[in-house]
Amino acid sequence: MKILIVEDDFASRKLMQKYLSPYGICEVVVDGEEAVLAFSESLENDDPFDLVCLDIMLPKKDGQQVLRSIRSLEASRGIEGSEGVKVIMTTALGDAENIMSAFRSQCEGYLTKPVTRQRLLEEIKELGLLTDEA
Repeated sequence: MKILIVEDDFASRKLMQKYLSPYGICEVVVDGEEAVLAFSESLENDDPFDLVCLDIMLPKKDGQQVLRSIRSLEASRGIEGSEGVKVIMTTALGDAENIMSAFRSQCEGYLTKPVTRQRLLEEIKELGLLTDEA
């Protein structure tokens, strides 16, 4: 599995990387602009991400904007629906407005911080990216 972790907080970033590195190759970026660039480059190189863990509160471009950019990049290449990358929002923002906005922008999961290893892996399994044996 190829994973993009988008997180500006150092401790959260390291924790997500620790949780996910046993299951795939992790690329880590610290702001929204880097996230869009990394995602775009992965498509251009025909080596797309399988999973994006995306914080909402990011510098330069927030997670909601990043998610819309990701879906726009996919659409421009004819990638739609279940063919697209699985995106899990990982954020401290648990209010209904942010949650609904994320799902309207086509995220597949939403976890509020603190994100535990168990909750993260359960979410990834529900998306079909991990088996129960993992």
